[in-house]
Amino acid sequence: MKRITRGLAVLAAALAPLWAGAADYLPLPGGRFTSVLPQGAVATVASAVEIAPFAMRSAPVSVAEFAAFLAAHPEWQRGRAPAIFAGPGYLAGWAGPADPGSLQGPSAVTQVSWFAARAYCESEDARLPTWLEWEYAAAADAMRTDARADPAWRQRILSWYESPAGAQPGAVGGPPNAYGVRDLHGLVWEWVDDYNALFIAGDSRTQGDPDLLKFCGAGALNIIDRDSYAVLMRIALLSSLNAPDSTGSLGFRCVHGS
Repeated sequence: MKRITRGLAVLAAALAPLWAGAADYLPLPGGRFTSVLPQGAVATVASAVEIAPFAMRSAPVSVAEFAAFLAAHPEWQRGRAPAIFAGPGYLAGWAGPADPGSLQGPSAVTQVSWFAARAYCESEDARLPTWLEWEYAAAADAMRTDARADPAWRQRILSWYESPAGAQPGAVGGPPNAYGVRDLHGLVWEWVDDYNALFIAGDSRTQGDPDLLKFCGAGALNIIDRDSYAVLMRIALLSSLNAPDSTGSLGFRCVHGS
């Protein structure tokens, strides 16, 4: 046991520079933003909301970064994290409790529960983004802060969401968008802090219906812009999950800000 403990300490020390150096947070100005989800009391009318400035990690958390986190926080290793915080799929592809094995260090980490993702962000004095913050950042392409009205851009995004997930996500660090943020599309799905608040509907026939919450993806029903199929798919996935769940295509990134 002492030998294992010493080994984890050596691993943490070796990975610490990589872990700290990769935490690159970029400022986003915030401002008025119209979500594809209705805001306020009228569930069928788009309304702009004010998003406060915040800073977002330039890329999703990588396997190497999460391995370093596990070495420094062994309570989140597979087999040690309580089942209520980490379900049976938690880090299922890893060779050991803190050993990613054949998983490549630069790859985006997946198979991480919402609880574990939140704990990681807290270790960087950060938090998971809200849905509106993620949607705001993800609306940008390489040149425009809001490219959602461009059918060609929407189709490129949708083509990734329609593709089956591979055995392992690729490396983080794809082309930056207008804010300098990378991999918001085309690499992994991502946890958001308020994922469970997306489980709502705007159809007047379903308002107040307690049975609505029994159906996976019901949150997608109240999307105003129904051309935003990629966003609909993301909301459907997130609204189907519980906090201890994890999947092989679901990662996360962190943000700073109030």
